[in-house]
Amino acid sequence: MQINFISLASGSSGNCFYIGTNDYGILIDAGIAVRNIKRRLRNAGLDLSKVRAVFITHDHIDHIKSAGVLSEKSFFPIYATEKTHEAMDNSYVFQQKVYSGKRIIEKKSPVAIDDFTIEAFGISHDGCDCVGYTIRFDDKRFTLVTDLGYICENAKEHIINADYLVIEANYDEQMLDSGKYPLSLKQRIRGNTGHLSNRQTAEFLSENINKKLSHVWLCHLSRENNLPQLAYKTVAEKLKEKDINVNLYVLPRTSPSDVFVL
Repeated sequence: MQINFISLASGSSGNCFYIGTNDYGILIDAGIAVRNIKRRLRNAGLDLSKVRAVFITHDHIDHIKSAGVLSEKSFFPIYATEKTHEAMDNSYVFQQKVYSGKRIIEKKSPVAIDDFTIEAFGISHDGCDCVGYTIRFDDKRFTLVTDLGYICENAKEHIINADYLVIEANYDEQMLDSGKYPLSLKQRIRGNTGHLSNRQTAEFLSENINKKLSHVWLCHLSRENNLPQLAYKTVAEKLKEKDINVNLYVLPRTSPSDVFVL
């Protein structure tokens, strides 16, 4: 079974990921305009009509912007935990609410979509009831963890068992320290409910990576406090120190990635 993965956007301006076969797929997050989702899928030779469902990681607007439109105008089911749905309903920036498409997912309770089995697991971030996802197909595991302040045991369990991994590398510590953000925001980013730095991601992967992991994509890079080449270098050098070989990529912030065939 051929599996296609593409990041349509990954960053504080919007997040949306597609994973699917030639016949169907799912979206993880819908933080960009529907017209951009359609166009970027179409340009990649994919089609929004083949999407079976949307899975939401948490209630921040850069992850949910178009979820209501996809639910109420395009009739896609929107999967999220009950608390995340409640937070979306109560969000003053989330204008089109999810009604008919609302689907409740529970952490550690897998959902079947055709040949995919999708499992949510808790992570640490300052959104409401934030989760990562593992999608199982054939005997493979595709895990996506973004927006997390540290790697808790829930996330670690899924990361170390992944064949394919999308993981946050949000900021470079020196760039954040010397940047123009106020101290309170810097502390929030560095905190246990904030974001992972390049160094934190690099050190975790170098110490915990499993031999079956073949691809790693670094996601959700900060525009102000990171650079793609810096994120790549930090992780690649740490992996090289441990003689670890994986296919390593950095996902673009505001444009689609290549289509990766898994």
